[in-house]
Amino acid sequence: MQRTLEQLRRDSLRIWRSGVAAVGSERLIRQTVKVRGQRLLIGDESFDLNSIDRIVVVGAGKAGAGMAAGLEQALGPEVIADKQLGGWVHVPDDCARPLASIHLHPARPAGVNEPTQAGVDGSREILRLVGSLEPDDLCIALISGGGSALMPFPIAGISLDDKLAVTRFLSAAGAPIEDLNAVRKQLSQIKGGNLARACRAGQFVTLIISDVLGDPLDLIASGPTVENHSTPEDALAVLERYGARQAGLSPKLFEVLSRRRQRPPEPIRSRVTNLVIGNNGLAVDAAGLEAERLGYSPAKTCAKTSEGSANDVGCNLAEAALKMRGGPGPDSLISGGEPVVKLVEAARRGLGGRNQQLVLAAAERLQCDGGQGILILSGGTDGEDGPTDAAGAFVDSAIIAAAAGRKLDTRDYLARNDAYHWFEPLAALIKTGPTDTNVCDLRVVLVDRVEPGERA
Repeated sequence: MQRTLEQLRRDSLRIWRSGVAAVGSERLIRQTVKVRGQRLLIGDESFDLNSIDRIVVVGAGKAGAGMAAGLEQALGPEVIADKQLGGWVHVPDDCARPLASIHLHPARPAGVNEPTQAGVDGSREILRLVGSLEPDDLCIALISGGGSALMPFPIAGISLDDKLAVTRFLSAAGAPIEDLNAVRKQLSQIKGGNLARACRAGQFVTLIISDVLGDPLDLIASGPTVENHSTPEDALAVLERYGARQAGLSPKLFEVLSRRRQRPPEPIRSRVTNLVIGNNGLAVDAAGLEAERLGYSPAKTCAKTSEGSANDVGCNLAEAALKMRGGPGPDSLISGGEPVVKLVEAARRGLGGRNQQLVLAAAERLQCDGGQGILILSGGTDGEDGPTDAAGAFVDSAIIAAAAGRKLDTRDYLARNDAYHWFEPLAALIKTGPTDTNVCDLRVVLVDRVEPGERA
């Protein structure tokens, strides 16, 4: 079946949006949390409401607003009143809204995925709340991607500026999430299981929407309710590997980490249950089902470990599209993952994010062919791609031709991490606003498989 360029565009967005909708945070919470008479069911866990005095909710993440709203709906007004439901959840500024019982705290500006003093102030309140609980209370934590930046609370001797500097340094160096969190956990009073350590409730349930490939619990939002198995030595090794001393980071980082080698962590007193309720694989599966409903024969793949360079992933997707277009087998590819972008120095750097960088690298690979009959789309499921107002971008033959007409040098924009300004004048950015979820990135590749002689 021959498909027009307009149909490929329409179908790709519909497929992508279906994947994002499947991991909508309110939906996932309502599927997980049920009240049946005097039983509170959370996943496979069952709690006797008669034995629970209070329920307190804490947490942080880009999906926090939807998770909190979904939890209030799932519990219902009777349980909310009877159990004196209250709570404090950190979200980006543009996600904050009034809820019945849970306070949504604006902890950072929209599109700026870095810790702020507002986040520190709110984290102090979270620690006060969990520390005020009693053995007959239930604490529910709502954790999703972005929680690391949204819930900062540096250890003694380390300032917020110190943490900002090390995070920016490692991110610019292209460090994967594993390395970044190995450092952040050792510099925090909340990450690396410390939120659970501070809690005095008898029962502690964490509901998690995963933005880390393979769903390692200790890495999602830096594992605030998961026992930390990384060490100060691991954090120091990461800093040394990336040349942090030579880059001029504060000597206090190294001094404090060296002192922490002698301090074993306190035990976690609460009975903790960590439950992943949504992840990248769920989004990929749902997008694949939508592709099938639209008449495609999709191949699906979901990365389980770090994918490496966004440039390489984009080039590989373009190669896959060319092969699909030219031969039998699948005519679409739905994939999920999270590549990294190594940033150039700030003086040369433009504007973009890993999804935009990935699609621009694909566009460069397709330029010599023209990209006829191919569409490649990549977007962050959270609606944020880097420090931009776009979730991602798409490219097809018309976009490639328009870029050539405007004499946009693809290689130059790639080299300067300036994909946003390549796609913006071509109307090829995907803009959704906050999606209230976050499960890494979702990519859609579609091809119109016709004979070469039939191509325009």
